[in-house]
Amino acid sequence: MMRALDIAGTGMQAQQTNVEVISDNIANMTTTGYKRRRAEFQDLIYQDLRRAGTMSSDSGTLVPAGAQVGLGVRTAGIYRINEQGTLEQTSNSLDLAVEGQGYFQVTLPSGEYAYTRDGTFSLSDTGTIVTADGYTVSPGITVPSNAQTITIDQTGQVQVTVSGQTTSTIVGQLQLATFQNENGLAAMGQNLFTETQSSGNAISGTGQSVGFGSIRQGYTEESNVNVVTEITDLITAQRAYEMNSKVITASDQMLQTLSGLK
Repeated sequence: MMRALDIAGTGMQAQQTNVEVISDNIANMTTTGYKRRRAEFQDLIYQDLRRAGTMSSDSGTLVPAGAQVGLGVRTAGIYRINEQGTLEQTSNSLDLAVEGQGYFQVTLPSGEYAYTRDGTFSLSDTGTIVTADGYTVSPGITVPSNAQTITIDQTGQVQVTVSGQTTSTIVGQLQLATFQNENGLAAMGQNLFTETQSSGNAISGTGQSVGFGSIRQGYTEESNVNVVTEITDLITAQRAYEMNSKVITASDQMLQTLSGLK
């Protein structure tokens, strides 16, 4: 069978993956804290029809270029583009955004940590600051039931003013986490990530300290998806898919010609 069929098949599979990544970006264009993904591809191994550098005569002359035929393409990785999303003002005291580097730390029901850029937090029935799914935001800060106002500064220090008092009281300090390799984090859905060996261990710190961004109260971070870019990439992927399908059609016609020889 002609190699072109297999090569074009890998091309169609690669562009199908590309379209799936783009569609996920578009689907999450309004997801808080979402970071767009980009698929990257690598060419497959090559088959040597004539190896470069081999002797072409008894006198020692060498083949200058050789002849290699590539065997297609594969998906090398799907990377997150971790550039800052636009901050949208909500005026909700428990809506927080990280401007710069860092993730909020979340304690899962299993006791393990997860990490998120989605700072749409609420209070639980016990007054603990939690995520939209009820997971405790580390280190587990409880707001008194008689609190009148909640103030969170850019370092993540949480202060409350209770009824009958004119001065505020510090009730906790939010922690941020950074990683040596953010792309090594494993997405688990629900706007959460978990660390892996590739990401390295979490480095904890407070907002505005060296290597960490600022925490903005009353804001959420929008996704960094650019719709124009995604649609342009989608059109490019669609055209590439069509061209690979035409290669398969052409190869099939050539095989029909061969099979028709008598």
